[in-house]
Amino acid sequence: MTAGDLKAKGTAAFKAKDYKGAVAVFTKAIAEDGKDHTLFANRSAANLKIHEVAAAVQDGLTATKLKPDWPKGYARTGAAQFAANDFATAVKTYTAGLKLDAKDKAMTSGLKAAKAAWEHQLDEEAKEKKKQEDLRVHNEELKEEGAATRVTDDHVIGIDLGTTNSCVSVWEGEGVRVIPNSHGERTIPSYVSFDGAARHVGMAAKNATTRNPLNTIYDIKRVIGQRFSDQGVEQDLRRFPFTTKRTKDDAIEVTVQTDKGSQVFKPEEISAMILARCKQVAETYLGSSVSKAVITVPAYFNDAQRTATKAAGAIAGLEVLRIINEPTAAALAYGLDSKAAKKGSKAQKVLVFDLGGGTFDVSILNIEGGVFTVMATGGDTRLGGEDFDNTVVDYFISLFDKQGLKDPREDPRQMHRLRKAAELAKRNLSNAQKTEVRIDDLQAGKNFKYVLYREKFEQLNKTKFNMTLETVVKVMKDAKVKTGDIEEIVLVGGSTRIPRVQEMLAKHFGKTAMDLCKTVNPDEAVAYGAAVQGAILNGQRNTKTDDILLMDVTPLSLGIETTGRVMSVVIPRNTAIPCKKTQVYTTDANYQTEVDISVYEGERLKSDENNLLGEFTITGIEQAKRGEPQIDVTFSLDSNGILKVTAKDQKTGAEANISITNRSQASDVDIKKMVADAEAFRKEDEVRVKKIEERNELENVINQTLEVAAEAEPKIAKILEDAANKTNQWLDENYENTTPGNIALKRSALERRIAGKV
Repeated sequence: MTAGDLKAKGTAAFKAKDYKGAVAVFTKAIAEDGKDHTLFANRSAANLKIHEVAAAVQDGLTATKLKPDWPKGYARTGAAQFAANDFATAVKTYTAGLKLDAKDKAMTSGLKAAKAAWEHQLDEEAKEKKKQEDLRVHNEELKEEGAATRVTDDHVIGIDLGTTNSCVSVWEGEGVRVIPNSHGERTIPSYVSFDGAARHVGMAAKNATTRNPLNTIYDIKRVIGQRFSDQGVEQDLRRFPFTTKRTKDDAIEVTVQTDKGSQVFKPEEISAMILARCKQVAETYLGSSVSKAVITVPAYFNDAQRTATKAAGAIAGLEVLRIINEPTAAALAYGLDSKAAKKGSKAQKVLVFDLGGGTFDVSILNIEGGVFTVMATGGDTRLGGEDFDNTVVDYFISLFDKQGLKDPREDPRQMHRLRKAAELAKRNLSNAQKTEVRIDDLQAGKNFKYVLYREKFEQLNKTKFNMTLETVVKVMKDAKVKTGDIEEIVLVGGSTRIPRVQEMLAKHFGKTAMDLCKTVNPDEAVAYGAAVQGAILNGQRNTKTDDILLMDVTPLSLGIETTGRVMSVVIPRNTAIPCKKTQVYTTDANYQTEVDISVYEGERLKSDENNLLGEFTITGIEQAKRGEPQIDVTFSLDSNGILKVTAKDQKTGAEANISITNRSQASDVDIKKMVADAEAFRKEDEVRVKKIEERNELENVINQTLEVAAEAEPKIAKILEDAANKTNQWLDENYENTTPGNIALKRSALERRIAGKV
């Protein structure tokens, strides 16, 4: 087919709303005729429809370069630049296009919108600069007041790495400070978004979800440290709009599109980007670098998930001093000011009910004389607020047919808007009996609307709510306590705001919802407790922390596989950690000289129904009849809940061991590479920000030059105008491929002309 035939076919596909097909056909046409400007403009429009913004911008620029006097090329380019949030450049593009066709309505309205957006962006940047300056002045005032109990480069930050939101805190002076970002926000959405050359983390990434769903990553905590074949993983992955894949070794990888093409990341790397953002927020506040952290995980995280979280910390440039359980951290936040935390005080049993965005934990602690002892813990790493949202989303979809709407599950943008509406409805129903859900123009001008009652929301999620109470009963049984023994019930996690959850919990303990402890901020308590633990590990003690000792437990039993594929438990669940336990095993065949040892975690009798952590072989054992060799198998569980297993023959001294780290999906070599990649990303981000700053500075100088020219004598005015216009043209043509240094040189050259007026 000729380029003309392909162009007609691509146009037909575009009109039929087959935008991906249109891109493919226009690409073939360009291969036939790479000088036809209309083909690039058409592909730009199609790319924009499928949210390939960077590609749309590039195609638009190519079209205007091939045909500089064609107004439509500027219209397409301006629209793509606007979608890329490059409002300043869009203004210039539309202005140039309108010089060719002043009556073009699309460009006129586009220019108006771009100018408004640019002005808003400049306002936001001005506000950001003011906040940074206010923060700097605040820190200077603290130092002048002698409040610098801060030790440069010696802080240990506490990070709650959440499924939905993360939070960072630090012990400062005589207490904990939950650190706000430059916008005053005390939590950071656990989102990472890739947009061309840019990478965003936090609220900026979350805001990009609707327009850039395929390249915005969230909920990665639900799959960190897990294999593709692990229970529940595939179901989670199906709900993600972004691309995930299964590797040859059953690991999980996320694929995104950047200006460098397809890039692949492990869950640890995405989590590391969120941790790095927490680190950056802390460093901005403290005015010094941070290298140490205490990071929290759900109590029911297994060994692989804990190790992967620690690896994420290393990739983010943090030395993780301790991994602690979220409900235990929350108990520290609660107990810091309680009487039971004082030396010589009476014991108090506390139940921490931690229901977050993606995980659920229950822990029972005994607090006595400053000693925090975890008696039992349990939970579900796949139960949280987002699961309640998903139930509502599924219900909404069941109503689509009646409202004349099509199944939205193949459209990431529609699904994101539905999830957002479901989440907002859930939040509204915590304070109201009903809420109106309305999503305008969800499908080709059609709206979705529905009035959701609290009673219906509770009915939809009844099974999941009951699961939380079942876990409470199970943990109380493990701790060997009765409802009357529990003196305080501490609510942690945003989902504990749901009235029905509070009602069920209160009723079970013979209380009212008012009796539940809400003195700790449910969104910040975990990070708060992590900072307390960080201060203790860092030696920053005071009267509140002097007597505190934290004794956590392992959430799952640990053991090895024995004859008949039976799991022999070495460390039972709810054993206090750190701990070290040894059991003696023997051979099951005559004259064996080596034994394979498989390490498992779980509560099932059959080993293959539990979670395989790792395998190793001990060789050189005593050559004797079956049952005679004596092999000591020792399990050492450190304070992070991370395991090392050693096997030693009592007679020959032969020994072998394994540190269970391989399940993190990242070897030491992998982690070193990821650290290097993360550093490269950080530097790229710095260069990008510096480049934008230099561009803004140069544009300011160009405007100054033109202002000076307007008041200068004609000869000098002509020289200055030419210099300003040539510099502006150079900036437009070379910005994408130049460096901040080159832009700075152009600025300096113009400044010298203004100064000398020559």
